[in-house]
Amino acid sequence: MSQGATEADGPLPPDEVAAGNTAQAQAWNGADGQYWVRQRENLEARYRRLTPQLMAAAGVRPDSRVLDVGCGSGGTSLAAGRAAAEGSVLGVDLSRPLLAEARQQAAAAGLSQVTFAEGDAQIHRFADGAFDVVLSRFGVMFFADPQAAFRNLARALRPGGRLAFLCWRELRENAYLTVPFAALAPYVQLPDLGAPGAPGPFSLDAADRITALLGGAGFEEISLTALDEPMWVGTDADDALAALTAMPMAQEMLSEVGEETGARARAALRDALAAHQGPDGVTLGCAAWLVTALRR
Repeated sequence: MSQGATEADGPLPPDEVAAGNTAQAQAWNGADGQYWVRQRENLEARYRRLTPQLMAAAGVRPDSRVLDVGCGSGGTSLAAGRAAAEGSVLGVDLSRPLLAEARQQAAAAGLSQVTFAEGDAQIHRFADGAFDVVLSRFGVMFFADPQAAFRNLARALRPGGRLAFLCWRELRENAYLTVPFAALAPYVQLPDLGAPGAPGPFSLDAADRITALLGGAGFEEISLTALDEPMWVGTDADDALAALTAMPMAQEMLSEVGEETGARARAALRDALAAHQGPDGVTLGCAAWLVTALRR
């Protein structure tokens, strides 16, 4: 598949998605992808304290060639495009719905140097040394073979090129999930977020694992900075409740219990969210790693 492929191309051929990543491709081209299209503005608001720190760490220059991995609806790709006014940005994602939204956002912003391609960054055939910067905002935790994925990204970077990404630290440090989970636990079966190190949102929660993966993939000068920030989840408790319970994961949990139990679960979650409401809305703490490295 070419880097200029469009959302009209249809599903990727089987050899364009790594065998272990097919479930991710299906999810992000289904309910998960549609949810985040609808929640694009909410998502950008959630990450408004984190995104500027990622962009500063990425060090995008006016003439940089940038790859955005797991670009979603394009928020970080557009931010990179504004910084690389004389360069180029390629956003890659498995989700056709999110890529369609990203293209619309780039066109509306007049950022013709920002383009998007459907692809699995673990195996996508990027040209060797094609990029000066590879960045990702919570898009590198889901690879079935993270060592292969980071090797592929290192190959796509020029020697001395910069990698910068955000990934979540441990679940117990992330109130944006532990608070809702604690409220819902008496009423529903909580989701399995994967075994330690398995593909999932917390697969890169351990600093030593990140360092080993990047070192083995051909990176040096590896640096991890712990970020602890408030995450905005809604204007008030009702707004936050609506956003969280619309998530496919929450919909699945609530669909497995009766109407009365579901109502109690929603009420408990609303109370928990209301306890975190302040002048700026409902905020819950989040804990992430900001990781940077250079290609050897």
